[in-house]
Amino acid sequence: MGAVSDIVNMGSWTRMRMWGMAVGVAMIGFYGMGWLGWIDTGKTIYSSGRIIWLSALVGGLLFGFGMVLASGCGSKTLVRIGAGSLKSLVVFFVMGFFAFATLRGVFAVLRVNTVDKVAVDIAAGGSVPMWLTQFFGFAPDVSGLVAALLVGGALMFWALLGKDFRTPDGLLAGVGLGAVIAWMWWISGHLGFVPEHPETLESVYLATNSGRMESLTFTAPMAYLLDWLIFYSDTSKVLTLGVVTVVGVVVGSFVQSLLSRSFRWEGFRDTQDTALHLAGAACMGVGGVTAMGCTVGQGLSGLSTLSLTSAIAVTGIMIGAVLGFRFQIWLLERE
Repeated sequence: MGAVSDIVNMGSWTRMRMWGMAVGVAMIGFYGMGWLGWIDTGKTIYSSGRIIWLSALVGGLLFGFGMVLASGCGSKTLVRIGAGSLKSLVVFFVMGFFAFATLRGVFAVLRVNTVDKVAVDIAAGGSVPMWLTQFFGFAPDVSGLVAALLVGGALMFWALLGKDFRTPDGLLAGVGLGAVIAWMWWISGHLGFVPEHPETLESVYLATNSGRMESLTFTAPMAYLLDWLIFYSDTSKVLTLGVVTVVGVVVGSFVQSLLSRSFRWEGFRDTQDTALHLAGAACMGVGGVTAMGCTVGQGLSGLSTLSLTSAIAVTGIMIGAVLGFRFQIWLLERE
């Protein structure tokens, strides 16, 4: 949200360049591991020839609009909780509730029977490497590496063109976050992969809610964390990669706020502030699940796979964010 805000309000592309660097590093890391045989790049939750473009677009619009009203996306909400924001804690619970309702509840029925039905099936697959394999006959691992080097390398080059970006903090943010995304792919796709489960005798990815390889994402894991806390006595409810990362971001933020002496309690300013954050949280919960990911889930993890659905979702998120900023400006002018 900050990157889009800087462009809209100040014309600054520095934080967007950080995002571009992170995506580029994550792409090359993801498909580099595929080329080395460490992971199977075709086994992610984004690998599908079915492009649910309307779900991605509508969900992205809702999420982008909601994150502006709620003062940040899911990851920012978790960071602010760790730094003492009580209103972000409220956003977390509301967002998690609406996310779970969109995964399994009333909004799930609505989602499946409406936007999810509008899709395009592409025989060649839903990502750039799959197209290279289909049309040029490249091996899948080679196609992935070539596409990642071209697209990811271009993003990294574009990021480095910005003078303001080429600082220790900027490089750490971009390269560091991209490396974390790639590392999480390795954890779920290599460390957590069992070729033959002793009970089912089938290959399985352990500790992921989807049963497939996953990297960082926060909307659905928020819902699964609430589910785990509420049904803790149910032994079938286990800690997954997504759930643990949600807790990890809060703990990491809390430690950092103590070290930097920036921890402070924060509450809602007034009734309007409360209403906007509640509405934003609801939009993020519904939109994040509908779009199959948030700014991190689709904007970093999804884009690192060069998925077309992810690109549509990110476009929707950016448009939604711009509309959210325009709405806030309208509120200020009205007051």
